[in-house]
Amino acid sequence: MDNRKFILSLKNGNEASFKEAYLNYYDKLINIAKRFNFTVLTPQDFVQETFLRLYNKRELLNEDVLFDKQLFTICKNIIINHVNRENKIIQLDTFPVRVEEEDTEAIIFEERKEKLYNFINLLPEQQQKIYTLHKLESLSYKEIAEITDLSEKTIANHIYLASKFIRKKIEEH
Repeated sequence: MDNRKFILSLKNGNEASFKEAYLNYYDKLINIAKRFNFTVLTPQDFVQETFLRLYNKRELLNEDVLFDKQLFTICKNIIINHVNRENKIIQLDTFPVRVEEEDTEAIIFEERKEKLYNFINLLPEQQQKIYTLHKLESLSYKEIAEITDLSEKTIANHIYLASKFIRKKIEEH
């Protein structure tokens, strides 16, 4: 099966294609994840999360980009995000915080996060997709351009317009 047909079958939720991807790429992803030192999670955890994200975000796959390139990018971004989070947690651990403050901050954070997601959902579909890939999935303009088959300049413009819209919405509320 060629790349395009394979990705289209994944996007359509074909279980056999997903199983094929899992069987063909599991070991390769484990080898990628083993290159990093993690304090809590194992390489298997990252590979599992990669396939979970692949399944949950399969509609974002681009049939014009090689599947393995997209899968490795997903895995790499999950690892990078985790490493960044782990570094932030280590930095935060040096500052003792009272539990009451932590609870209040968590509630405020969740409320702000919910508002942000609501604002993102108001964006046009293309901007929504690009903004999410860049701001929430931490993909670079170049990576998004490869996935969406748009130029980096177009990606930058979409992110600028989406950010401007969201800032305006935040100021209104």
